[in-house]
Amino acid sequence: MDVSNAILVCGTLLIISTLSSKLSDRFGVPVLLLFLLIGMLAGSEGIGGIAFNSPEQAQSIGTVALCIILFAGGLDTRWASVKSVLAPGLMLSTLGVFITMLSLGVFAKFVLGGYTSFYLGTDGLSWTEAFLIAAIVSSTDAAAVFSVYRTSPVQPKKNLRSLLEFESGSNDPMAILLTLTLLGIISNGDQISVSLAGTLIEQLSIGGIAGGLIGWVGVTVLNRLSLSTAGLYPTMVLGLGLLSFGAAEWLAGNGYLSVYVAGLVIGNKFTKGRAEIMSFHDGLSWLMQIIIFVMLGLLVFPSQLIEVAGVSVVLALFLMFVGRPLAVFLCYLPFRPKKQELLYVSWVGMRGSVPIVLATFPATYGLAGASQIFHLVFFFVLVSVLVQGLTLVPAARYFNVTED
Repeated sequence: MDVSNAILVCGTLLIISTLSSKLSDRFGVPVLLLFLLIGMLAGSEGIGGIAFNSPEQAQSIGTVALCIILFAGGLDTRWASVKSVLAPGLMLSTLGVFITMLSLGVFAKFVLGGYTSFYLGTDGLSWTEAFLIAAIVSSTDAAAVFSVYRTSPVQPKKNLRSLLEFESGSNDPMAILLTLTLLGIISNGDQISVSLAGTLIEQLSIGGIAGGLIGWVGVTVLNRLSLSTAGLYPTMVLGLGLLSFGAAEWLAGNGYLSVYVAGLVIGNKFTKGRAEIMSFHDGLSWLMQIIIFVMLGLLVFPSQLIEVAGVSVVLALFLMFVGRPLAVFLCYLPFRPKKQELLYVSWVGMRGSVPIVLATFPATYGLAGASQIFHLVFFFVLVSVLVQGLTLVPAARYFNVTED
Protein backbone atom coordinates (compact mmCIF):
# COMPACT_ATOMS: atom_id res chain seq x y z
CA MET A 1 0.00 0.00 0.00
CA ASP A 2 1.53 3.33 -1.06
CA VAL A 3 1.41 6.49 1.04
CA SER A 4 -1.61 8.06 -0.66
CA ASN A 5 -3.69 4.90 -0.30
CA ALA A 6 -2.56 4.51 3.33
CA ILE A 7 -3.70 8.06 4.08
CA LEU A 8 -7.02 7.38 2.35
CA VAL A 9 -7.56 4.22 4.42
CA CYS A 10 -6.57 5.92 7.70
CA GLY A 11 -8.89 8.84 7.06
CA THR A 12 -11.78 6.53 6.21
CA LEU A 13 -11.28 4.39 9.31
CA LEU A 14 -11.05 7.48 11.53
CA ILE A 15 -14.29 8.91 10.14
CA ILE A 16 -16.14 5.58 10.46
CA SER A 17 -14.84 5.08 14.01
CA THR A 18 -15.82 8.59 15.05
CA LEU A 19 -19.32 8.27 13.59
CA SER A 20 -19.75 4.90 15.31
CA SER A 21 -19.84 6.75 18.63
CA LYS A 22 -23.39 7.81 17.70
CA LEU A 23 -24.38 4.13 17.73
CA SER A 24 -22.89 3.87 21.19
CA ASP A 25 -24.93 6.84 22.37
CA ARG A 26 -28.12 5.50 20.81
CA PHE A 27 -27.95 1.82 21.71
CA GLY A 28 -25.60 1.79 24.69
CA VAL A 29 -22.98 -0.40 23.00
CA PRO A 30 -19.47 0.35 24.39
CA VAL A 31 -17.75 2.47 21.76
CA LEU A 32 -14.46 0.61 22.19
CA LEU A 33 -16.18 -2.61 21.15
CA LEU A 34 -17.29 -0.85 17.96
CA PHE A 35 -13.69 0.23 17.29
CA LEU A 36 -12.56 -3.39 17.58
CA LEU A 37 -15.29 -4.59 15.24
CA ILE A 38 -14.41 -1.91 12.68
CA GLY A 39 -10.81 -3.13 12.72
CA MET A 40 -11.92 -6.73 12.27
CA LEU A 41 -14.17 -5.81 9.33
CA ALA A 42 -11.34 -3.87 7.72
CA GLY A 43 -8.81 -6.68 8.28
CA SER A 44 -7.54 -9.43 6.03
CA GLU A 45 -10.54 -11.68 6.71
CA GLY A 46 -13.05 -8.82 6.57
CA ILE A 47 -14.52 -6.75 3.77
CA GLY A 48 -11.58 -4.33 3.84
CA GLY A 49 -8.95 -6.97 3.12
CA ILE A 50 -6.18 -4.99 4.85
CA ALA A 51 -3.31 -7.37 5.61
CA PHE A 52 -1.71 -6.61 8.98
CA ASN A 53 0.11 -9.35 10.86
CA SER A 54 2.94 -7.74 12.79
CA PRO A 55 2.82 -8.16 16.59
CA GLU A 56 6.06 -6.15 16.85
CA GLN A 57 4.55 -3.09 15.14
CA ALA A 58 1.32 -3.49 17.09
CA GLN A 59 3.31 -3.61 20.32
CA SER A 60 5.26 -0.44 19.46
CA ILE A 61 2.17 1.50 18.39
CA GLY A 62 0.24 0.19 21.39
CA THR A 63 2.97 1.29 23.80
CA VAL A 64 2.87 4.87 22.50
CA ALA A 65 -0.94 4.93 22.50
CA LEU A 66 -1.20 3.57 26.05
CA CYS A 67 1.39 6.08 27.22
CA ILE A 68 -0.69 8.98 25.89
CA ILE A 69 -4.00 7.55 27.16
CA LEU A 70 -2.61 7.09 30.68
CA PHE A 71 -1.09 10.57 30.63
CA ALA A 72 -4.40 12.12 29.58
CA GLY A 73 -6.16 10.13 32.31
CA GLY A 74 -3.74 11.53 34.89
CA LEU A 75 -4.22 15.09 33.61
CA ASP A 76 -7.98 14.80 34.00
CA THR A 77 -7.89 13.31 37.51
CA ARG A 78 -8.46 15.77 40.32
CA TRP A 79 -6.23 15.20 43.35
CA ALA A 80 -9.00 16.31 45.68
CA SER A 81 -11.14 13.40 44.51
CA VAL A 82 -8.21 10.96 44.63
CA LYS A 83 -7.10 11.65 48.21
CA SER A 84 -10.14 10.01 49.78
CA VAL A 85 -9.70 6.83 47.70
CA LEU A 86 -5.91 6.73 47.52
CA ALA A 87 -5.39 3.87 49.98
CA PRO A 88 -8.03 1.47 48.59
CA GLY A 89 -7.12 2.49 45.05
CA LEU A 90 -3.47 1.59 45.56
CA MET A 91 -4.45 -1.69 47.18
CA LEU A 92 -6.64 -2.61 44.21
CA SER A 93 -4.07 -1.52 41.62
CA THR A 94 -1.22 -3.52 43.16
CA LEU A 95 -2.28 -6.32 45.49
CA GLY A 96 -5.62 -6.63 43.70
CA VAL A 97 -3.90 -7.26 40.36
CA PHE A 98 -1.61 -9.83 41.99
CA ILE A 99 -4.53 -11.68 43.62
CA THR A 100 -6.40 -11.64 40.31
CA MET A 101 -3.40 -13.18 38.57
CA LEU A 102 -3.04 -15.88 41.23
CA SER A 103 -6.70 -16.94 41.25
CA LEU A 104 -7.12 -16.88 37.47
CA GLY A 105 -3.74 -18.56 36.97
CA VAL A 106 -4.70 -21.50 39.18
CA PHE A 107 -8.03 -21.79 37.37
CA ALA A 108 -6.36 -21.51 33.93
CA LYS A 109 -3.89 -24.26 34.84
CA PHE A 110 -6.72 -26.73 35.33
CA VAL A 111 -8.98 -25.47 32.52
CA LEU A 112 -6.21 -25.36 29.91
CA GLY A 113 -4.36 -28.41 31.21
CA GLY A 114 -6.03 -30.70 28.69
CA TYR A 115 -6.33 -28.10 25.95
CA THR A 116 -3.47 -29.30 23.77
CA SER A 117 -3.39 -26.38 21.36
CA PHE A 118 -2.30 -24.18 24.25
CA TYR A 119 0.69 -26.24 25.22
CA LEU A 120 3.58 -23.78 25.18
CA GLY A 121 6.06 -26.53 25.96
CA THR A 122 6.39 -30.27 25.41
CA ASP A 123 5.04 -31.24 28.82
CA GLY A 124 1.83 -29.27 28.75
CA LEU A 125 0.89 -25.94 30.27
CA SER A 126 3.18 -25.12 33.19
CA TRP A 127 2.24 -23.03 36.21
CA THR A 128 4.39 -20.18 34.95
CA GLU A 129 2.63 -20.20 31.59
CA ALA A 130 -0.81 -20.32 33.24
CA PHE A 131 0.13 -17.32 35.37
CA LEU A 132 1.37 -15.54 32.22
CA ILE A 133 -2.09 -15.79 30.62
CA ALA A 134 -3.65 -14.59 33.89
CA ALA A 135 -1.19 -11.69 34.22
CA ILE A 136 -1.99 -10.46 30.71
CA VAL A 137 -5.68 -9.97 31.61
CA SER A 138 -5.18 -9.01 35.27
CA SER A 139 -5.73 -5.24 35.03
CA THR A 140 -8.87 -3.24 34.34
CA ASP A 141 -8.63 -0.85 31.42
CA ALA A 142 -8.45 2.91 31.85
CA ALA A 143 -9.58 3.69 28.29
CA ALA A 144 -12.60 1.39 28.58
CA VAL A 145 -13.72 2.69 31.99
CA PHE A 146 -13.13 6.35 31.09
CA SER A 147 -15.05 6.04 27.83
CA VAL A 148 -18.13 4.48 29.48
CA TYR A 149 -18.35 6.93 32.38
CA ARG A 150 -17.56 10.05 30.39
CA THR A 151 -20.20 9.40 27.75
CA SER A 152 -22.98 8.26 30.09
CA PRO A 153 -25.67 10.56 31.54
CA VAL A 154 -25.89 8.24 34.57
CA GLN A 155 -22.91 8.31 36.91
CA PRO A 156 -21.95 6.27 39.97
CA LYS A 157 -21.33 8.19 43.18
CA LYS A 158 -18.36 10.50 43.02
CA ASN A 159 -16.21 8.50 45.44
CA LEU A 160 -16.85 5.26 43.51
CA ARG A 161 -16.13 6.85 40.16
CA SER A 162 -12.90 8.34 41.54
CA LEU A 163 -11.89 4.97 42.96
CA LEU A 164 -12.62 3.05 39.76
CA GLU A 165 -10.95 5.59 37.49
CA PHE A 166 -7.90 5.81 39.76
CA GLU A 167 -7.66 2.02 39.91
CA SER A 168 -8.02 1.56 36.16
CA GLY A 169 -5.51 4.31 35.48
CA SER A 170 -2.88 3.00 37.90
CA ASN A 171 -3.13 -0.80 37.73
CA ASP A 172 -1.77 -1.22 34.21
CA PRO A 173 1.87 -0.88 35.35
CA MET A 174 1.47 -3.82 37.73
CA ALA A 175 -0.02 -6.06 35.02
CA ILE A 176 2.66 -5.02 32.52
CA LEU A 177 5.42 -5.67 35.03
CA LEU A 178 4.04 -9.11 35.95
CA THR A 179 3.67 -10.03 32.28
CA LEU A 180 7.19 -8.98 31.32
CA THR A 181 8.66 -10.71 34.38
CA LEU A 182 6.88 -13.99 33.60
CA LEU A 183 7.88 -13.77 29.92
CA GLY A 184 11.49 -13.34 30.99
CA ILE A 185 11.23 -16.35 33.28
CA ILE A 186 9.69 -18.52 30.54
CA SER A 187 12.08 -17.44 27.78
CA ASN A 188 15.14 -17.89 30.01
CA GLY A 189 13.96 -21.21 31.42
CA ASP A 190 14.17 -19.95 35.00
CA GLN A 191 11.82 -20.52 37.89
CA ILE A 192 9.70 -17.94 39.71
CA SER A 193 12.01 -16.25 42.18
CA VAL A 194 11.33 -14.66 45.53
CA SER A 195 13.15 -11.60 44.17
CA LEU A 196 10.04 -10.85 42.07
CA ALA A 197 8.51 -8.81 44.90
CA GLY A 198 11.70 -6.76 45.22
CA THR A 199 11.75 -6.14 41.48
CA LEU A 200 8.13 -4.99 41.51
CA ILE A 201 8.73 -2.59 44.39
CA GLU A 202 11.88 -1.22 42.76
CA GLN A 203 10.28 -0.57 39.37
CA LEU A 204 7.11 0.93 40.83
CA SER A 205 9.14 3.16 43.17
CA ILE A 206 11.41 4.43 40.40
CA GLY A 207 8.43 5.00 38.11
CA GLY A 208 6.45 6.91 40.74
CA ILE A 209 9.38 9.09 41.81
CA ALA A 210 10.48 9.84 38.23
CA GLY A 211 6.96 10.81 37.19
CA GLY A 212 6.44 12.96 40.26
CA LEU A 213 9.73 14.82 39.87
CA ILE A 214 9.37 15.43 36.13
CA GLY A 215 5.76 16.50 36.60
CA TRP A 216 6.63 18.91 39.43
CA VAL A 217 9.66 20.46 37.71
CA GLY A 218 7.82 20.62 34.39
CA VAL A 219 4.71 22.32 35.75
CA THR A 220 6.85 24.80 37.73
CA VAL A 221 8.64 25.81 34.55
CA LEU A 222 5.42 25.78 32.55
CA ASN A 223 3.63 28.16 34.90
CA ARG A 224 6.50 30.67 34.63
CA LEU A 225 7.10 30.28 30.92
CA SER A 226 5.63 32.68 28.37
CA LEU A 227 5.29 30.98 25.00
CA SER A 228 4.51 32.89 21.81
CA THR A 229 1.19 31.12 21.20
CA ALA A 230 -1.30 29.18 23.31
CA GLY A 231 -1.03 26.20 20.98
CA LEU A 232 2.51 25.47 22.21
CA TYR A 233 1.44 24.78 25.80
CA PRO A 234 -0.25 21.44 24.97
CA THR A 235 2.85 20.45 22.99
CA MET A 236 5.06 21.25 25.96
CA VAL A 237 2.86 19.23 28.30
CA LEU A 238 2.84 16.25 25.91
CA GLY A 239 6.63 16.43 25.79
CA LEU A 240 6.77 16.23 29.59
CA GLY A 241 4.56 13.16 29.53
CA LEU A 242 6.73 11.39 26.96
CA LEU A 243 9.86 12.44 28.86
CA SER A 244 8.53 10.94 32.10
CA PHE A 245 7.88 7.59 30.38
CA GLY A 246 11.27 7.45 28.68
CA ALA A 247 13.21 8.58 31.74
CA ALA A 248 11.59 6.00 34.00
CA GLU A 249 12.27 3.21 31.51
CA TRP A 250 15.89 4.38 31.13
CA LEU A 251 16.27 4.21 34.93
CA ALA A 252 14.87 0.63 34.91
CA GLY A 253 11.58 1.85 36.40
CA ASN A 254 8.01 1.48 35.22
CA GLY A 255 7.25 4.04 32.53
CA TYR A 256 3.49 3.50 32.57
CA LEU A 257 3.20 4.42 36.24
CA SER A 258 5.59 7.33 35.69
CA VAL A 259 3.55 8.86 32.88
CA TYR A 260 0.31 8.55 34.89
CA VAL A 261 1.87 10.18 37.97
CA ALA A 262 3.37 12.96 35.83
CA GLY A 263 -0.05 13.63 34.33
CA LEU A 264 -1.63 13.66 37.79
CA VAL A 265 0.90 16.21 39.09
CA ILE A 266 0.73 18.46 36.01
CA GLY A 267 -3.05 18.29 35.79
CA ASN A 268 -3.46 19.55 39.35
CA LYS A 269 -0.75 22.22 39.31
CA PHE A 270 -0.64 24.02 35.96
CA THR A 271 -2.50 27.29 35.47
CA LYS A 272 -1.52 28.66 32.03
CA GLY A 273 -3.47 27.56 28.98
CA ARG A 274 -5.42 24.98 30.96
CA ALA A 275 -8.46 24.92 28.65
CA GLU A 276 -6.33 24.44 25.54
CA ILE A 277 -4.22 21.74 27.20
CA MET A 278 -7.21 19.73 28.43
CA SER A 279 -9.05 19.98 25.11
CA PHE A 280 -5.95 18.95 23.15
CA HIS A 281 -5.20 15.91 25.29
CA ASP A 282 -8.83 14.83 25.41
CA GLY A 283 -8.93 14.74 21.61
CA LEU A 284 -5.50 13.09 21.45
CA SER A 285 -6.60 10.43 23.94
CA TRP A 286 -9.64 9.57 21.82
CA LEU A 287 -7.45 9.42 18.71
CA MET A 288 -5.11 6.98 20.45
CA GLN A 289 -8.05 4.85 21.58
CA ILE A 290 -9.36 4.65 18.02
CA ILE A 291 -5.89 3.81 16.67
CA ILE A 292 -5.14 1.12 19.22
CA PHE A 293 -8.51 -0.66 19.07
CA VAL A 294 -8.84 -0.52 15.27
CA MET A 295 -5.23 -1.70 14.92
CA LEU A 296 -5.81 -4.62 17.29
CA GLY A 297 -8.96 -5.47 15.34
CA LEU A 298 -6.85 -5.56 12.16
CA LEU A 299 -4.34 -7.85 13.84
CA VAL A 300 -6.84 -10.54 14.79
CA PHE A 301 -7.96 -13.38 12.51
CA PRO A 302 -11.69 -13.98 13.21
CA SER A 303 -11.46 -17.57 11.94
CA GLN A 304 -9.09 -18.39 14.80
CA LEU A 305 -11.46 -17.02 17.44
CA ILE A 306 -13.77 -20.04 17.10
CA GLU A 307 -11.07 -22.35 18.44
CA VAL A 308 -10.56 -20.33 21.61
CA ALA A 309 -14.14 -19.12 22.17
CA GLY A 310 -15.11 -21.74 24.73
CA VAL A 311 -11.99 -21.39 26.86
CA SER A 312 -12.12 -17.57 26.64
CA VAL A 313 -15.72 -17.45 27.85
CA VAL A 314 -15.00 -19.81 30.75
CA LEU A 315 -11.98 -17.79 31.88
CA ALA A 316 -13.84 -14.48 31.47
CA LEU A 317 -16.81 -15.67 33.50
CA PHE A 318 -14.51 -16.98 36.24
CA LEU A 319 -12.78 -13.62 36.41
CA MET A 320 -16.07 -11.71 36.50
CA PHE A 321 -17.78 -13.80 39.15
CA VAL A 322 -14.87 -15.19 41.20
CA GLY A 323 -11.45 -13.67 40.49
CA ARG A 324 -12.41 -9.99 40.49
CA PRO A 325 -14.80 -10.19 43.48
CA LEU A 326 -12.17 -12.12 45.46
CA ALA A 327 -9.52 -9.47 44.80
CA VAL A 328 -11.92 -6.62 45.62
CA PHE A 329 -13.20 -8.25 48.82
CA LEU A 330 -9.66 -8.86 50.12
CA CYS A 331 -8.38 -5.39 49.20
CA TYR A 332 -11.42 -3.14 49.65
CA LEU A 333 -13.29 -4.78 52.51
CA PRO A 334 -10.79 -3.58 55.20
CA PHE A 335 -11.87 0.00 54.37
CA ARG A 336 -15.45 -0.84 55.40
CA PRO A 337 -17.38 0.21 52.31
CA LYS A 338 -21.12 -0.13 52.07
CA LYS A 339 -22.33 -3.49 50.83
CA GLN A 340 -23.75 -2.03 47.61
CA GLU A 341 -20.50 -0.20 46.86
CA LEU A 342 -18.44 -3.32 47.50
CA LEU A 343 -20.58 -5.35 45.11
CA TYR A 344 -20.50 -2.68 42.41
CA VAL A 345 -16.72 -2.31 42.52
CA SER A 346 -16.48 -6.10 42.31
CA TRP A 347 -18.47 -6.03 39.09
CA VAL A 348 -16.61 -3.14 37.42
CA GLY A 349 -13.56 -5.00 36.20
CA MET A 350 -13.78 -4.36 32.47
CA ARG A 351 -10.80 -5.34 30.33
CA GLY A 352 -9.74 -3.45 27.22
CA SER A 353 -6.73 -2.49 25.15
CA VAL A 354 -3.97 -3.26 27.66
CA PRO A 355 -4.55 -7.04 27.76
CA ILE A 356 -4.67 -7.22 23.95
CA VAL A 357 -1.45 -5.22 23.62
CA LEU A 358 0.20 -7.41 26.26
CA ALA A 359 -1.03 -10.47 24.33
CA THR A 360 1.26 -9.43 21.45
CA PHE A 361 4.33 -9.75 23.69
CA PRO A 362 4.60 -13.60 23.64
CA ALA A 363 5.07 -13.46 19.85
CA THR A 364 7.95 -10.99 20.19
CA TYR A 365 9.55 -13.36 22.72
CA GLY A 366 9.20 -16.25 20.28
CA LEU A 367 6.89 -18.34 22.48
CA ALA A 368 5.15 -21.34 20.97
CA GLY A 369 1.39 -20.91 21.08
CA ALA A 370 1.70 -17.11 20.97
CA SER A 371 -1.01 -16.82 18.30
CA GLN A 372 -3.46 -18.85 20.40
CA ILE A 373 -2.73 -16.70 23.44
CA PHE A 374 -3.39 -13.53 21.45
CA HIS A 375 -6.71 -14.76 20.10
CA LEU A 376 -7.76 -16.15 23.50
CA VAL A 377 -7.10 -12.78 25.13
CA PHE A 378 -8.81 -10.92 22.28
CA PHE A 379 -12.00 -12.97 22.65
CA PHE A 380 -11.70 -12.65 26.44
CA VAL A 381 -11.73 -8.85 26.08
CA LEU A 382 -14.68 -8.99 23.68
CA VAL A 383 -16.68 -10.90 26.30
CA SER A 384 -15.65 -8.49 29.06
CA VAL A 385 -16.43 -5.33 27.09
CA LEU A 386 -19.74 -6.71 25.86
CA VAL A 387 -20.99 -8.06 29.20
CA GLN A 388 -19.52 -5.57 31.67
CA GLY A 389 -19.52 -2.57 29.36
CA LEU A 390 -23.23 -2.95 28.69
CA THR A 391 -24.04 -3.41 32.38
CA LEU A 392 -21.91 -0.75 34.11
CA VAL A 393 -24.73 1.77 34.14
CA PRO A 394 -27.61 -0.70 34.81
CA ALA A 395 -25.55 -2.25 37.62
CA ALA A 396 -25.05 1.18 39.18
CA ARG A 397 -28.82 1.62 39.20
CA TYR A 398 -29.40 -1.91 40.52
CA PHE A 399 -26.98 -1.46 43.43
CA ASN A 400 -28.35 2.05 44.06
CA VAL A 401 -24.95 3.76 43.82
CA THR A 402 -25.87 6.46 41.29
CA GLU A 403 -25.98 10.22 41.76
CA ASP A 404 -27.82 12.95 39.89
